[in-house]
Amino acid sequence: MVSMKKGRSFSDKSKTSHFKSVNSSSRVNKGSNNNIPKRDPAQKKPSQRYASNEKDYIFWCTECNVPLIEKGCDTCGKEGNKIDLSQPADVRFCSPYERSILHDLLLSSFAYDPLTERIILLNKIPGDDKNDEVIVDGLFFGTLRFDMQRMDYVFEPSVSGAHILLKHTDQKTVVLKKNSRHLNGKKVNYDLVESVSSDVRSNDIILVKSGNLTGFGVAYCDSKDASSVDGPVIRVRKIDSQQVSLNPKVPTMGDVIAANVSHIRLIGKNAMNTIKGIASQKDYKDLPVNVSFSGGKDSLVVLDLTLSALKNREVQAFFLNTGIEFPETVDFAHNYCRDSNIKLIEKKAVSDFWENVDSFGPPAKDFRWCCKICKLAPANAAIEECLEHSPTCITVDGKRRYESFSRANISTSEKNPFVPGQLNIFPIKDWKAIEVWLYIYWRKLEYNPLYDLGFERVGCYLCPAALSAEYKRLKDLHPQLHERWESFLMQWAEKNGLSDKFIEHGLWRWKELPPKMLKLCEEMGISPSASVSDSPFNINITSGISPCKAGGYSIEASIHGFSMKRTADIMNIIGKTVFSEELGLLMVRNDPSTVKIFSSGSLVVNSENKAAADSLFRKVSRQLLKAHRCTGCGICLKVCPVDAITIKDGYAQVSDSCIRCGKCTDSCVVLKYADKLS
Repeated sequence: MVSMKKGRSFSDKSKTSHFKSVNSSSRVNKGSNNNIPKRDPAQKKPSQRYASNEKDYIFWCTECNVPLIEKGCDTCGKEGNKIDLSQPADVRFCSPYERSILHDLLLSSFAYDPLTERIILLNKIPGDDKNDEVIVDGLFFGTLRFDMQRMDYVFEPSVSGAHILLKHTDQKTVVLKKNSRHLNGKKVNYDLVESVSSDVRSNDIILVKSGNLTGFGVAYCDSKDASSVDGPVIRVRKIDSQQVSLNPKVPTMGDVIAANVSHIRLIGKNAMNTIKGIASQKDYKDLPVNVSFSGGKDSLVVLDLTLSALKNREVQAFFLNTGIEFPETVDFAHNYCRDSNIKLIEKKAVSDFWENVDSFGPPAKDFRWCCKICKLAPANAAIEECLEHSPTCITVDGKRRYESFSRANISTSEKNPFVPGQLNIFPIKDWKAIEVWLYIYWRKLEYNPLYDLGFERVGCYLCPAALSAEYKRLKDLHPQLHERWESFLMQWAEKNGLSDKFIEHGLWRWKELPPKMLKLCEEMGISPSASVSDSPFNINITSGISPCKAGGYSIEASIHGFSMKRTADIMNIIGKTVFSEELGLLMVRNDPSTVKIFSSGSLVVNSENKAAADSLFRKVSRQLLKAHRCTGCGICLKVCPVDAITIKDGYAQVSDSCIRCGKCTDSCVVLKYADKLS
């Protein structure tokens, strides 16, 4: 090993707080059946901040009463009515657990559940936590969401849901005197109230009737106090005179599959052709094929498709065991591959999560240090092992663009920018969740039992990307696992001057709280800031310069008190950047050198020789210092010849149009006087 004096640093003595700030529904278009209503005007489709999915709709056959992926029904041959979905439009079937939650909420609020054994679809929509449109018989029936204040589920009917419920119940109901006033969105005083059911409580979602009008609203007081309230007693959200009813036909899942079978076969065939077409190319046709098998529904489908497409090829499954997987997931991955006679290559994290959490603190959506330690390391080990016997590691992956806005632009195949030699194939990238489940049901594939127990996605049981609703479910299923993590979080909160409520309401899942969580803190009187400040920004070489495995030299260092966002926003000055939010990894290419920066605070510079590595390390360090001490003065804007720099949120950000001329660096006041800044 070639060593360099340790402890050399580029520092910033300024300190910052540890935590800082930085309802919609489906529309149903009228078709041949006038019983199909449009989206409630009160339920606006949310505006999009990110890339959106073009196919944000499905269809519904009113004859067979089943959802359709394409317009035509394979059973009756008729065309279905189009249902527009809120983004990201990843509609799915309601799980048994979610069905039980809906049943209990409907009974407790309205003493009636009209959904019985009907096919129910859930469509994920933006919200504080779990938030789903409920679609039944082609109608938007309401919204099922996890309330972050109550830390429990609530159900809010839509106007169509209210019409249906009011035919069978008088619970949670307010009857208004018939009048000519426009009621939508209006607050109503008691003088317009004819009757209030005795079970109405303040803030309850209520059903509203007025003559031939029916709808829903919210109560401003308990029913017993309504007559004495000086001011509005309810607010009507939406009310109208339309007539809506459920379809008398109650289909089975078999009926849904039969109505969509031609589409399932087609997308399955197309996916297999994608796998076969890429894996059979000249450079790859004799190589083994690996399936990234997480134990989740998407990787299950991809594994089945790959085995079907490549019957005469060596196919094996990669399973990355992070050490913090659900026991059900580990058991399922092993049992499925054993029962299906599939070779399973399991790679475990070398460094244990629990060995590192005291140093790093809890992982967060914007601080995924755990991915580097628990996921990236075993993934690299599996790929390196593959590359020892093959020039290219072909991996078939189940990522889908409908899962999240960050995955909206994935390609059919991509070379892994972080791991040279790996080729990823994404054969189901355009599938919706409902198509994944239809394929699973059609093929009668065994799947991870967690999906039936309240989890939309499966992964590490303490992942910050998981929902609070799912974290609560962890407590029910695995109280010991929950207790260990909860105990650590409470101790961490106490040490950092944060309240128990900060942990109870899931606020540990962000390093910098987003506006919606800051609003929650304000409403609940929870302090969002730690009593101790972060360490000042600085960079320290931790292991000196040493020969790297692939040849050349590498420098490893640790960064403290830095922002991954600020870092990503300026690194185009160094080279072409690639950022993986999932892995918490930013890679910068400066041929033939590379820079890797992890959200955990690790910095790795790889170059062809000692001098080049040292030079690039100094350049990266200066840009990091510049990014974190930027005052937004705008001098760099004036000297940039290609207008690649903007000032946003008070600091400079560099676009990929940067030509790396260095003029902005030369003119930077922060860098010029860095040694004199306090």
